[in-house]
Amino acid sequence: MNIREQLNALAAERILVLDGAMGSMIQTFHLEEQDFRGERFSAHPNSLNGCNDLLCLTRPDIIRSIHEAYLRAGADIIETCSFNANRISLSDFGIGDLAYEISAAAASLARKAADSFSTQQKPRFVAGSMGPTAKSASLSPDINNPAKRSVTWDELEEAYYQNACGLLDGGAQILLIETVFDTLNAKAALAAIGRLLDERRARQPDARNYFDIPVMISATVSDNSGRLLAGQTLHAFCISMLHAKPWSIGLNCSFGAEKLKSSLMEIAGFTPCFTSAHPNGGMPNHLGIYDQTPENMAFYIKEYLQEGLVNIIGGCCGTTPDHITAIAELVPHYKPRKVPRKDAVMYLAGLEPFYLNPNSTKWGFVPIGERGNVAGSRKFLRLIKEEEYDDAVSILDDEIEKGAAIIDLCMDNALLDPVKAVKNFLGLALSYPAVACVPIMLDSSRWDVIETGLKLIQGKPLINSISLKEGEIPFLQKAGLARRYGAAVVVMLFDEKGQAASYERKIEIAGRSYKLLTENGFPPEDIVFDPNILTIATGIAEHDSYALDFIRACSWIRENCACVQISGGISNLSFSFRGNNQIREAIHAVFLKHAVAAGLNMAIVNPATIFPYNEVDPLLRETIENVILCRNLEESSERLLALATDLNDEVKKKSQG
Repeated sequence: MNIREQLNALAAERILVLDGAMGSMIQTFHLEEQDFRGERFSAHPNSLNGCNDLLCLTRPDIIRSIHEAYLRAGADIIETCSFNANRISLSDFGIGDLAYEISAAAASLARKAADSFSTQQKPRFVAGSMGPTAKSASLSPDINNPAKRSVTWDELEEAYYQNACGLLDGGAQILLIETVFDTLNAKAALAAIGRLLDERRARQPDARNYFDIPVMISATVSDNSGRLLAGQTLHAFCISMLHAKPWSIGLNCSFGAEKLKSSLMEIAGFTPCFTSAHPNGGMPNHLGIYDQTPENMAFYIKEYLQEGLVNIIGGCCGTTPDHITAIAELVPHYKPRKVPRKDAVMYLAGLEPFYLNPNSTKWGFVPIGERGNVAGSRKFLRLIKEEEYDDAVSILDDEIEKGAAIIDLCMDNALLDPVKAVKNFLGLALSYPAVACVPIMLDSSRWDVIETGLKLIQGKPLINSISLKEGEIPFLQKAGLARRYGAAVVVMLFDEKGQAASYERKIEIAGRSYKLLTENGFPPEDIVFDPNILTIATGIAEHDSYALDFIRACSWIRENCACVQISGGISNLSFSFRGNNQIREAIHAVFLKHAVAAGLNMAIVNPATIFPYNEVDPLLRETIENVILCRNLEESSERLLALATDLNDEVKKKSQG
């Protein structure tokens, strides 16, 4: 039985106790500069006072004594003294190159203490503490430059990689990403852990089970609204974390147990994994001291236990072994929270959660705004080319106001550097609340462009797209990377032979793609098939069945690929009538009526131009329907061209009159 299996068995049986604050306990020793320096760092040029993690090297006796105090208090899990043991945080003291060494030493100290207290009846575990750093990958440090960032994803991922590597090498059995105030920072930490574990599994394939390391994630809320400092709601935060299959998600720090309950309820009601809480010991007084007694804190914690909100409970700032003793005495009297079953539905997120529910829209499908695509909007292209980003954002704002639930963002154009354009535009656009609140669909034929966008989005986005065009290995590699970044994927129906145009080719590729993805662990609810909407009424006979083949493919996918979504770019259908918007909108209305009935539940459209099926002129509607469904094709095509010509003439007369 590996560590995850042991912990799963224990957490299902009883509520586990986490330890309390490390910093509060260190303060009771009244340490001075020399304690932090020790002999090794006596000549270090910077002040080291307050670098608690360094004590793992210079005063390991103190750190071990704190671990032992919490173990005597009844803690099942103790945290390493490594909250800031990453290159970014340690660089403030001029010791960034010691991140691995300090992390390993912190884990080793905690593991020796835990092992000395562990028994068969009460095993003890070590959680490697990974703090958020003091920098945000989502928030600008400059009020005059919203696109500026104080740290990049790559810098964070590398720092967390070293941190996690040291913790695991030192003996940590769990990794705890805690005090998350920016989800993008946490996603970088998860990516680093995922990369590290994949590398170790690859080197030791016979020990794959050994590297199934449980990951705990714990956020801190910044105000009474229950949002993180970087703006996400707790529900959106959870959605953005679940791709990593965390062992637990929870809350720490914040405002103390009394005020944390409502936020904890939000997580406990949704999250399909264990939940944790280790709140502060109340709020600090005017001297910065946490003076909530163990009895008072236990009083509020008792409500968590009575209402079945947690599986792991402990303390954060201001808590001591006495607080943990009071909590440990409570937990045997209460049952652990029951973990809800994971829904097989698509969840996405911006700053706010998005649940794919086509029935909640007036159209019966979820509209994905198309005007953030430089290929589909000449105005948007011009604004991006001229770097008029504020005006470009206003186009997205308008789409969202008119009903777009997701924004399609594409910078693929020969006149642009798409990597630069995505980086600069998203950096600014995500500072606008309306845009930041909704999910983003990153749309590009270049993987480096997609990765650039993924490293800037703190929510759960969509990638458009991956396909079998280059073969199975690149297809699965990109799917794996999408998962690493926490994104859902659009799968275009291409393979090594080219684009699927016919019904037979569409279902062949869809079935093959679905089998490959699901057999390799990709959640089917995070797969969006795009069966290729191609242009009809072109005068070329083999194009006549494109719309019908798409509709038939939707039906097949819905019946044979459980839980997936189906989407498509609607404007492609009517491209042969470009310049005649009335005809194009009518064609889209009729097509959507039939495609939605066949299973289409998402579509890339301009929501302002969606025309109700019932409001299309009856003669025009019947004619279009015949063309789309391949009925009386020769006669219907001629009639549609005639109607289009008449409408064009009417438009010209009105413009001249």
